[in-house]
Amino acid sequence: MPEFGFDLQKLASDVALVLLAFVLALPIGWQRGKGHHSVGFRTLPIVAVASCGFAIIIDTSAAENIEARARVLQGVVTGIGFIGGGAILKHGTSIRGLVTAASIWNAGAIGVAVGFGRANIALVLSLVNFTSLVVLSLFGVHDNDGE
Repeated sequence: MPEFGFDLQKLASDVALVLLAFVLALPIGWQRGKGHHSVGFRTLPIVAVASCGFAIIIDTSAAENIEARARVLQGVVTGIGFIGGGAILKHGTSIRGLVTAASIWNAGAIGVAVGFGRANIALVLSLVNFTSLVVLSLFGVHDNDGE
C-alpha cells in the first residue's frame, strides 16, 4: 500500500521547480497571447509546468533507469508536438501558427529542463525564445506565416 505522507522539504523543492518552469514560460506565453488568434498566455506556462512535472516524476522515481527516462521524455516531446500542431492553422494557401507551435514545443523543453535540474538551460531557452519573438519583431523580422 502506498504511503501518502508528505516530505515538506521535497514538496518545497518540487513547488520551486514547477514555479520556475511557470515563470520562465510566462513571458513567452504573454507575447504569444497577444493578437486575434491568441494561443499562449495560459497555454505555454501550463505546458512548461506539466513537462516539468513529468520530468520531476521520472527523475525521482526512475533516476537510474535510462530506458524509462527516455520513454517518458519521448512521450512528452510527442505530446507537446501534438498540442503545437493544433496551433497551426491553414487559410487557403497561407499557414499561420508555426511560431506559436515552436514556442509551445520550447515551453515543453523549458519545463523538462527545469524538472531535470537544468535551470540554466531552461533560462537560455526562455531568453532566446522571448528574444526571437519580441526583439526580432522590433527590427521588422517576421516569418512568412505573418507572425
